[in-house]
Amino acid sequence: MYIRIKNLREDRDYNQSQISRYLNCSQSTYSRIESGIQDVPTQFLKKLAKLYGVTTDFLLEMDKE
Repeated sequence: MYIRIKNLREDRDYNQSQISRYLNCSQSTYSRIESGIQDVPTQFLKKLAKLYGVTTDFLLEMDKE
């Protein structure tokens, strides 16, 4: 999931600072999320899915089933 979130960000030419502002969190918090050190809060998953035009299932890699 974390690699997918990072790839979506990079594919759309966003930096971590821009996404952290969108999520209303610190850049270091977002960096820990993207690195897999910190779990992704549900509200962040929903906002990221909306931003990237994907489903939360896609972000959670549940689309592979």
